[in-house]
Amino acid sequence: MTTIILKPRKEESVLRFHPWVFSGAIARIVLDATHRAAEPEEGELVCVQSADGRVLGAGHWQVGSIAVRLLAFGDERISGSEDEWISALLRKRIAAAYRMRQRLGLLREDNNTYRLIHGEGDMLPGLVVDVYGNTAVVQAHSVGMHRCRKAIAEAIVEEVKEVDAVYYKSDDTLPFKAEISEPKVGYLVERLKLNVERSSKVESGEFWSVENGLSFRIDWLRGQKTGFFIDQRENRALVERYAAGKDVLNMFCYTGGFSLYALRGRAKSVHSVDVSQKAIDLVNANVERNFPNCPNHKAVTADAFDYLSEQRAQGHQYDLIILDPPAFAKHRDAVKNALRGYQRINAKAIEMIRPGGILFTFSCSQAVDKEAFRLAVFSAAAQTGRKVRILHQLHQPQDHPINIYHPEGEYLKGLVLYVE
Repeated sequence: MTTIILKPRKEESVLRFHPWVFSGAIARIVLDATHRAAEPEEGELVCVQSADGRVLGAGHWQVGSIAVRLLAFGDERISGSEDEWISALLRKRIAAAYRMRQRLGLLREDNNTYRLIHGEGDMLPGLVVDVYGNTAVVQAHSVGMHRCRKAIAEAIVEEVKEVDAVYYKSDDTLPFKAEISEPKVGYLVERLKLNVERSSKVESGEFWSVENGLSFRIDWLRGQKTGFFIDQRENRALVERYAAGKDVLNMFCYTGGFSLYALRGRAKSVHSVDVSQKAIDLVNANVERNFPNCPNHKAVTADAFDYLSEQRAQGHQYDLIILDPPAFAKHRDAVKNALRGYQRINAKAIEMIRPGGILFTFSCSQAVDKEAFRLAVFSAAAQTGRKVRILHQLHQPQDHPINIYHPEGEYLKGLVLYVE
């Protein structure tokens, strides 16, 4: 196996179980006898050693500032062939993740939607797996996990008793510079063919999954991410608690998750807004499924900033507004512009809330930390001149765990504000 040797004293973060090795920490690379290139292949399993020769762990090599994503540390030595070792490790990690979701009470008759694997949070860096009923949707964020995709699918079906199909959807998540010729999308395990009716429904995007007793149409073939944003489950439930008798605005609504919870919470009216007509079609389908012929829901296809400006110009106000935009900053270079965007959209929303109203506001940009996001919202409140108090500080749910040794895994940030 190729060995990555670190510079003196650069092993300290690995000894603290941080799962990333940065390229700047590497002193040299000792290739195994089969290599002809100057460095390992992207996605190759490599061994990491300290400058004094201690074995620190093993992980996937990748091109970029994060050079190795560690799968195992010094006390988990590789034995047997690499394929046997990685298959055994995947089964072990997936089984542990599944047990945790069971113990958290996420697998219930009224809830079959949850995240099974959350990358570093479940000690499988570069891998995300979401479960919708009997189907697991897998996304690889590293070439190493892409190369392991068949072993991942086999481990899921073996360890997760409810799952009988595994769909692979990594066309938008793999590094864009990676040279990959194998398919990035498609079924890895498909027993759905045993049930022709169910298979045809899935292929047409008609598969329904249940979250806390509400049904959602999941289109993992063509939808964003794995088909649904599971990470807002607990925050949606909190909206339900506040919704009774209120006029609710759900901006960037996508499939309408917050809207459905607000309707179940007996909201007076709910307006769902998204720039995508496809998203609005999903919202309408979800509302009709759960609340047939619902008279107090309206879905609008519009740009968020334009809609807020137009509604304010017309003197329209809401009691409860949800702002859950897509990531304004996908990398560090975009943070400054993202913070301006968060300030602008929050100021517009605060201006439109009736006295005594509530704002749920979020950032899912990993590059924007909690303090920066809170400062942007503070600036928005100060700009409006209204009195604002923080009621809740929100984050991702328990099936999106944060490895205590990897604080970078905390990506979802939210505030619930009371506006006088």
